[in-house]
Amino acid sequence: MNPRADAAALSLTGASWLETSRALLPGVLVSAVLAIAAAFLSQHYGAPVMLLALLLGMAMNFLATDGACGRGIDFTARTVLRLGVALLGLRITLSQIAALGWQPVALVLLSVGLTIAAAILAARLLGFRVGFGVLSGGATAICGASAALTIAAALPNHPLKQRATLFVVLGVSALSTFAMIAYPMLAQAIGLDGRQAGIFLGATIHDVAQVVGAGYGMSTETGDIATFVKLLRVAMLLPVIAITAVSYRKSGADAGGARLPLLPGFAVGFAVLVALNSMDVIPSAVAAWGSEVSRWCLVAAVAALGTKTRLRELATIGFKPVALLVGETAFLAALVLVLLGCRF
Repeated sequence: MNPRADAAALSLTGASWLETSRALLPGVLVSAVLAIAAAFLSQHYGAPVMLLALLLGMAMNFLATDGACGRGIDFTARTVLRLGVALLGLRITLSQIAALGWQPVALVLLSVGLTIAAAILAARLLGFRVGFGVLSGGATAICGASAALTIAAALPNHPLKQRATLFVVLGVSALSTFAMIAYPMLAQAIGLDGRQAGIFLGATIHDVAQVVGAGYGMSTETGDIATFVKLLRVAMLLPVIAITAVSYRKSGADAGGARLPLLPGFAVGFAVLVALNSMDVIPSAVAAWGSEVSRWCLVAAVAALGTKTRLRELATIGFKPVALLVGETAFLAALVLVLLGCRF
């Protein structure tokens, strides 16, 4: 043992940690400020916070390429994102899922599975990679922007991955806002009762906030059911991530040459928190606080992703991806209505 060597090593480690923190801080603060601005605008104007965060980030695109913010923005878009996804597990308990009964559970399982399968098939027919079908289909079938970010984190690296993720986040946020307005009118027009309307809204609208807005805009019963069904869809994140990670792991390395893990760490964290939350191990105040932290992490990550893209790049995406995303949304709505009509 050499005390001087040990002290020097500790000093070096501390200095290195401090240096890294200083390098990350500007970008992290920029992402946090954009998230706060997006939340403020969302509260005052009713627009989706994820969409606003993305647009504000895109307006500050120069920060990701110039100056001292680049490393912190990358950190927020990757590490803070994964922390936010893991903390989503605090929103769900197994008792919430059981309280719905087996019919909504079966409907969600079928609709999520079939929508992702149809998205993969449609993506291949349109000339896209399977990964884009998984990304867009998962975002449509599960929980919008949050699912897009989560699934993207589980997919292997690819030169077009970031642009595809940004497009899907932007697209599902816009479609979710449209659905929040249009779907309650559709449910009333076709004569769905409060329970059926809640299941329909919860099983089809992309983002949680829009589900809550649409459901409680109809009635308290519809809002409660819609929220529970939506949380059940959020719970589908874990098996989808697991299947995605295992499928790509079989193909070997990702684009950077690194072996993909059997399960991403954030997915394991998500599952552990769901289990602990279901056993009432986590106090309700802590779960509520963690859920709020999760929301802010995801908003900040979306803002960071926005700063890393250019409008010029999105303009080159073309008609096919838009058609794919709109088609997936229409497919999910039609499928859920058919399954509701069957009454199992």
